[in-house]
Amino acid sequence: MNKKEVNKKEVNEKEVAQVRDLRVEIGDRAIVDGVSLRMLPGKITALVGGSGSGKTTTGLALLGTYPPGATVTGEIRVPEGIVGYVPQHPATVLNPARPISALLQDIARTQVRHLPRRDRRPAIQERILSALTRAQLPDGAALLSRYPHQLSGGQQQRVVLAQALLTGARAVVADEPTTGQDALTKRHLTAQLAAVSRQGIAVLLLSHDLDVVRALADEVHVMRAGRIVESGPPERLWRAPQHPWTRELLSAPGSAPASAEVRPETTTATTAGAGGDGADAGDRKAVLRIRGLTARHDTTTVLHSTDLLLHPGSGLAVVGRSGSGKTTLARCLAGLHRTYDGEVLLDGVPLPRGLRARSRRQLAAVQYVFQDARAAFDEHRPVVDQVTRTAIRLRHVPRSEAVAEAERTLTSLGLAVDLVRRKPGQLSGGELQRAALARALMAHPRVLICDEITSGLDSITRRGLLTLLTDLLHTRPDLSLVLITHDLDTATVADRIAVLDSGRLVEQGPTDHLLAHPRHPLTASLLQTSPHLASTTRDERTSGVRTG
Repeated sequence: MNKKEVNKKEVNEKEVAQVRDLRVEIGDRAIVDGVSLRMLPGKITALVGGSGSGKTTTGLALLGTYPPGATVTGEIRVPEGIVGYVPQHPATVLNPARPISALLQDIARTQVRHLPRRDRRPAIQERILSALTRAQLPDGAALLSRYPHQLSGGQQQRVVLAQALLTGARAVVADEPTTGQDALTKRHLTAQLAAVSRQGIAVLLLSHDLDVVRALADEVHVMRAGRIVESGPPERLWRAPQHPWTRELLSAPGSAPASAEVRPETTTATTAGAGGDGADAGDRKAVLRIRGLTARHDTTTVLHSTDLLLHPGSGLAVVGRSGSGKTTLARCLAGLHRTYDGEVLLDGVPLPRGLRARSRRQLAAVQYVFQDARAAFDEHRPVVDQVTRTAIRLRHVPRSEAVAEAERTLTSLGLAVDLVRRKPGQLSGGELQRAALARALMAHPRVLICDEITSGLDSITRRGLLTLLTDLLHTRPDLSLVLITHDLDTATVADRIAVLDSGRLVEQGPTDHLLAHPRHPLTASLLQTSPHLASTTRDERTSGVRTG
């Protein structure tokens, strides 16, 4: 990194942190261009904008972290000590080789050195459990022995928040902290961030979730193409946005695209235990059948005797709260989680539990698109090469043909050829998510598993990706979709919805019927509207009621 005239200074007493005239260039492209903002004690400052607008680069500047090869100018003022960081993809900062308890003990141990030796261990445990509770993990003690990969994305997110709270940081950068969270968990986490600010901590919130921003922020900066185009309190921005981009961003609907029609189905909604697996006369034609699936993490059962069907050309959305078993189910289907009983059948033939035991045909038939698209790419190789490799490895397509097919597929998903010839670090999160989808499609899969792939995207990019998924189902009759999501709006892309609660299938049925007539209390609670989130959290902040 080449830093030209970039200064890092201690802030004054009125400001916890400040960014002034920040410019970050890679090659001849400015990804942040003249950004200035202040972080005040007890206040939440929000950066919003589309994917690739420069939000994360600006936030990471407070940590002294910049993209490789960047030229940086401007001034960064930060407090002494640590600036806490809660990343969009928490797995990137959790050591996969160490259990959660060890990760948290490393931080807590530094804070009890003043105590007599005999008092340190109980003090460490008390601090850890308190931080987990404040981060909305009241059952955190049960998670301490697990490794990061054994937690859901939402649980990982809250563990990282607990780490930040343990450090005693005066400033926290929260990068898409509600990504992958269901409506109930989102409301709890939003309330927790409000509680953090009431402790005098300055929070920089980087978010595509406009409902959360409106609920929490004291000041909002709208970014586009690396610049702040408009700033103000949320009440003023929502009431009278001045910049055309602000108006477009705030008017973009959060629901599924209009083209995501719910295709009619003749069966009625069923609940687990009161209608079996929802099978009908066509179950023998199912492309994928899940029968009696019971999955474990070590000795803990996280998925209980689940039965589901997926028919050719259809979509199944699996919804539920964070930690409900959605991702574990998806990983079992894809051969990424082997500790389970029961069967996963592809065209009536049982699939081997692990990837290594599956044939190339079986690997190609079931493809997985991860929530964290950036972590799924090799940062040292051009994106198009990695997309091309799928066709070469799984379908034995000659390289020249595979490259041409990869470029066509990427272009059809809205990615220009010159863009995908770059390395992953030069693409935005939304662009990488579409590239990950293209890579999976290069296998010509029978079943496409999408795990929370819209949760980290702004409303405009999210709508575009949902439209792509809908079009894929309409134009590729040989393709079926398993959509893992916490969001019932996103689930409307699918024909059917299955609801998981604490690892149990509590309800399933045709999408339109289930959304109109939810039979289980969890399904009804997940249908809660976002305005309730905003009013509840704002009332809590203004009244000073603590929620942690």
